[in-house]
Amino acid sequence: MPPGTSSPASATRKHYFYYGHRRPSQNRPVVYGGLFTNRKTLPSSSPFSAADFDLLSVRRPSKLPPSTAIEIRDWDPDPPSTPISVSPPSLSSSDRRLSPLARFICDAFRRNSRWCPAVVRELNKLRRVPPDLVAEVLRSRPVLPPSLSTRFFHWAGRQKGFSHSFASYNALAYSLSAAGLFRAADQIPELMHAHGKHPSEKQLEILVRFHADACRPLRLFHLYNKMRTRFGVSPSRTFLYNRIIDALVRCGRLDLALAVYDDLRADDGLKADAVTFTTISKGLCNAGRIDELIDLLDRMRCEVCRPDVFAYTAMVKILVSLGNLDGCLRVWEEMLKDGVEADVMAYSTMIAGLCKAGLMNKSEELFREMKQKGFLIEHSIYGALVEGFVSGGNVDSGFGILKEMVRDGYRADLRIYNSLIGGYCADGKVDKAFKLFQISITEGFVPELETVSPLLVAYAEGNQMDMFFRLLDFIEGLGYPVMDHLLRFFAVLLAKDGREIKALKVFKQLKGKGYCSIAIYNVLIEALNKVKEVKCALALFEELKGTDLEPDSCTYSLIITSMVNDGDPIEACSYFNKMKEKHWTPSVFAYNSLVRGLCQMGEINAAITLVKDCLGNVTNGPFGVQIFTENSRCMPLRAT
Repeated sequence: MPPGTSSPASATRKHYFYYGHRRPSQNRPVVYGGLFTNRKTLPSSSPFSAADFDLLSVRRPSKLPPSTAIEIRDWDPDPPSTPISVSPPSLSSSDRRLSPLARFICDAFRRNSRWCPAVVRELNKLRRVPPDLVAEVLRSRPVLPPSLSTRFFHWAGRQKGFSHSFASYNALAYSLSAAGLFRAADQIPELMHAHGKHPSEKQLEILVRFHADACRPLRLFHLYNKMRTRFGVSPSRTFLYNRIIDALVRCGRLDLALAVYDDLRADDGLKADAVTFTTISKGLCNAGRIDELIDLLDRMRCEVCRPDVFAYTAMVKILVSLGNLDGCLRVWEEMLKDGVEADVMAYSTMIAGLCKAGLMNKSEELFREMKQKGFLIEHSIYGALVEGFVSGGNVDSGFGILKEMVRDGYRADLRIYNSLIGGYCADGKVDKAFKLFQISITEGFVPELETVSPLLVAYAEGNQMDMFFRLLDFIEGLGYPVMDHLLRFFAVLLAKDGREIKALKVFKQLKGKGYCSIAIYNVLIEALNKVKEVKCALALFEELKGTDLEPDSCTYSLIITSMVNDGDPIEACSYFNKMKEKHWTPSVFAYNSLVRGLCQMGEINAAITLVKDCLGNVTNGPFGVQIFTENSRCMPLRAT
C-alpha cells in the first residue's frame, strides 16, 4: 500500500460513543470513567484535588491519557470474592448507595467542610446537575449541614433552564429537619410558592411525619392550618388525617386532635374509619372523658362498625394503667353490649386492674368465667389474684388460688410465696408462713430479704427468740448472707411506731450470739434520733467505740445530730473535724444540725463557714442556708 494512504478500516472509523470518544467541544468535555470510581480515601486534612478521581475527572481534550492496561475487574461494581492484584476502592456503605456523580459532590463537600470557591469549582466541572441528583445529594448520609445543603440547593436553582422538582424540595425539607431546623423546613411551601410551584399534599405529609416523629404537636397543628388556609392544601386521604390525629393524641393534645377530626367530618369526600375512632377513643381514655368516649363509640357503630376486641382491650388497658376502674367497668359493659367476646388478653388486663384496686369479688367472677370458657389462664393472672387476696386481708383465699394454680399445672414463683408468707405473718399464723418458707426452699428458690424479714419480725414481736435464732441458723446453713437479712429485719421492725426499745432488746441478744455490724448500729442510732431518744443513741455510740467495729461516715453524721440535739455542739464540731481529717463528707442533716447549734451559740461566722462548705460538697446544700437564715434572723450578731 503506497505511503500516505489509509486503510479502508481506518477510513470508515467514526469517532462516537460506540467506537470511541465523541468529538469534544467547548460545552461537551470528555469524561473518562465508568460506573464506579477508583479513587482512594485520603485524610480529611489533605487538600482536595481532581487527581483523587482518576476515572471521574474532567480533562481538556488536547491530550489523551497515556495508554494503560485496564482490566474489566476494576470496573466491576461488586468487589470480587477472590483477591486480585489491583485492590478495589474502599467505599463506605452509605457511599455505595449513591451514584458516581452524587459521590463526587459529597466528597467535594466533605473535603472542604464549607461552601467556598473550591466547592464551586468542583461543581462547575459537571456539565449539569439535574433535580434528581440534587435530591440524592441532599438525602445522603450523613446529612449535610444546613450551611451546605441550602447553598447547594440555591446554586443548583441558578443553573440555566433549571427548575427544582418536588423531590428536591422534599429532600431539602428532610435535610433541614434532620439538622433540627424544623422552622426552616416549614418554610419550604412558601419557597415553592415563590418559585411558581404550588405545594402538594406530599409536602404536607412529609412535614407532618417529621413533626410527629419529633413530638412537636403545636408545630404540626400550625403547619396543618397553614397548608389549609394559605395554600388550600387539605389531606385527600383518611390515612393522612389519621396520622395527624394520632400524633396529636400521643403528645397529649386531645383538643387539637378533636379539631382535626371535626375537619375530617366536614370534608365531603372523606369519611372517618375504624382507625380514626380507635385513636380518638384512646385519647379520651387517657383524658378520663368517659361520657364523650361512650358517645364516640355510639357514633362509630352508626358510621363505620362496632369496635372489635382489640380496640376494647386497648381502652381497658389505658384505663387500668390510670387507675380509672369506673371507666374501665363502663367500657367492659359496652363491650358486652356489643356482643364482643373478650379474649385472654382482655380478661388478663381487666383482672389485673380489679385486683390492684381491691375489687376481688369482680375479679374472681371474671376468673371463674375464664375457666368456664376453657381459656388458657396465664401465670400472671394467678399471681395477681393471690396478691389481691393477701392485700385485702383474705390470705386463705389467696392460698386457695395457689393450690388451684398447682393443680392446673403451674409452678408458683417466689413472688407469690413472699406475698403469702407476709400475709400469714401479719395474721399471726407464723407456723403456716414457716411451712411455706420451707416449701419454697425445697422447690429450689433462693430466699430474698422480703421472704425472711416477715418471719423474723413475727418471731421477734411474739418473743419466740428460739425460733428466731433457729431461722438464722437455717439461713446460715444454706450459705445465705445473714447480716443482710438482719439489716432488713431491723429496717422493717423500726418502720413500725414504738418498736425502738424492742429492737434494742433483740440487738442485745444478737450481740451475745455474735451477730453485729456497723450498719445495724447506724440503723438503730438513726431510729433513736427520730424519736428524740438522744441519750440512748449516745449510749449506743459509746458502746460501739468499745467494740472492734470502726464507725463510718454515716455513723459520725448521725452522732453529730445526736450531740447537737443533746445540747453539746462543741463536741459535735470535734467529730465534724474528725470527718474532715478522714476526707469524709457529712450528710445534709449533720450540716443542718451544726448550723443550728452554732447559731444558737451565736457563732455566726462559723455557721457561715459551714454553709459555704455545705454548698461546696453536697448537691442540696441550700437546705443549710435556709436553716442558717431562719436562725440568724431571730438572733443578734455577736462581735468576734
